[in-house]
Amino acid sequence: MNEEHAALLKNIRLVAFDVDGVLTDGRLYYGPDGESQKVFHVRDGVALKVLPDVGIEVAVVSAKDSPALRARLNDLGVKHAFVGCHDKLQRLQALAGELGLAPNEIAFVGDDLVDLEVMAWCGCSLAPADAYSFVLERANVVLTVEGGHGVARCVADLVLNAQGLYQQAYTLAADAHFERRRDPSDR
Repeated sequence: MNEEHAALLKNIRLVAFDVDGVLTDGRLYYGPDGESQKVFHVRDGVALKVLPDVGIEVAVVSAKDSPALRARLNDLGVKHAFVGCHDKLQRLQALAGELGLAPNEIAFVGDDLVDLEVMAWCGCSLAPADAYSFVLERANVVLTVEGGHGVARCVADLVLNAQGLYQQAYTLAADAHFERRRDPSDR
């Protein structure tokens, strides 16, 4: 991580993630009754749990809604889960107000044109390596991994390292109680 990236990530208090193309590889699996599956990377689950454990809020904001997505977010105890959200910027601005955060304390990870408005507003924008080219050109940080292949874990590691929390976070994650089922209302 270079100094410019570390400076952008040093004061982040909320990391928000798009879903399709970020937490998934962007492919949509449809059956006769509509979307039937989403594939998530297990390492991203660790990231979505460990960040709140060290005091960094996590949000997931997706225009799509599906039972698979809701189940995954529920399993991970994601407190700020906004699915079927068609105005990501408005939703994140409202969340920032609720949490008392300034834009420079928020990072957003997106991969396509619909994410650009939020990416321009927040303090640090990140994009998977395979994001749409127009997004890659505008992201503050282009990650080394592609969507669905551990993007959240990569982002978490960058944030944790920038804030000197890496060892603390992964000491917590190595504890046997880390894998407990988490209730979003407990966060």
